[in-house]
Amino acid sequence: MGADPSKRLVPDELREPAAPLLPSFAARPQAGESAPCDERAVFTVVVYALTSCCAWRQLPPAFGTSPATAHRRFTAETETGLRCRPHRAVLDELGARGEVDWTSAIVDAPSVRTKRGDR
Repeated sequence: MGADPSKRLVPDELREPAAPLLPSFAARPQAGESAPCDERAVFTVVVYALTSCCAWRQLPPAFGTSPATAHRRFTAETETGLRCRPHRAVLDELGARGEVDWTSAIVDAPSVRTKRGDR
């Protein structure tokens, strides 16, 4: 496959602003042993899953992170609000450089059907 997929998908220029905002996780005991996890690989596989719309269980093994670990980290970071911080940091950095064009934007809002009597 050639180059490390984590460096191709998430180059250092993209990862560096987000890295300090991402939590570090302690190794979880697996069958009596600790299973260390490469934080960059987890970050990359989450980015891959979100940008490719790939199902968690179908993540390629080339990233070196199990789908269960990737999903567990994504869920933990989302529940604590950490998912928004790296995105905001990158937007702030680009805004400070004058590289964000705010003349137009797309707002996404979910539509939820109401049940009878829920008005």
